[in-house]
Amino acid sequence: MSRRSMMRGFAILMFAVALMFLLPLVLMILTSFKVESEVLNPRSLWPRPWTTSNYLYVLQHAEEAPFVRWLLNSLFISTSVTLLVLIVSSTAAYALTRLRLAGADRMLGGVVLSMMLPGQLFLVPMYLLLGRLGWLDSPTALIVPAAASAFGVFMLASFMRAIPQAIEEAAIVDGCSSLGVFLHVTLPLSAPTLATLGIFTFIGSWNDFLAPLVYMDSIQNYTLPVGIALYQSSYYTEYGLTLATSVLASLPLLIVFSVFQRQIIQSMSSSGLKE
Repeated sequence: MSRRSMMRGFAILMFAVALMFLLPLVLMILTSFKVESEVLNPRSLWPRPWTTSNYLYVLQHAEEAPFVRWLLNSLFISTSVTLLVLIVSSTAAYALTRLRLAGADRMLGGVVLSMMLPGQLFLVPMYLLLGRLGWLDSPTALIVPAAASAFGVFMLASFMRAIPQAIEEAAIVDGCSSLGVFLHVTLPLSAPTLATLGIFTFIGSWNDFLAPLVYMDSIQNYTLPVGIALYQSSYYTEYGLTLATSVLASLPLLIVFSVFQRQIIQSMSSSGLKE
């Protein structure tokens, strides 16, 4: 078999895998334009007839399900969490890898070990702590605890260790302080990794269901994942409304990924800098 035939077969295989992953998304979009009776008894893949009633109901009936409020809550919380994670993780990673702190390797090892523990273990202690602080049923309950990202510290520390120390030493010789090296040398070099971490953090916060469900009590303070679940009950599920809301909730993620996909590819294709 020639090399060209092998590449063609590999391309066909990758195309089939891509279609397999895209099929649920296509089905969700098409089904969101169907009337409820056709959703429950589908006659074809295409909506017959096409209708936007599900989207209009979601956007116009704020008294039953305030979709716009949930959208704004998710945007505010996810953006705040992303900014805090980038700030905390970058400073912690720089301190552990560049400031020669005593026991830095052990602390980084503890960070890695904490990644092996399931987050559900901390729900009850965190709930009690947030209750003592008076942060329950407020965005603070979702923003502040999420700022401590072990994955973010580990990811940035791994990248910063690969940055040649000669670059930072040259900046120090030129009169740059440790803070100046961090702001003007290390952070710019870590931009692709920071962008990747920011996207992962934003998506994780946006899709988080368990924490808002546990820490939030008021419907007005729900985020989109918890709000979408209100269309489902023990006896009946409004599939058209659920899928229409899911499509609207996916649009910000698609926009974010489209804007920063170049940085993701650049971060994944390079593990660091060479001397």
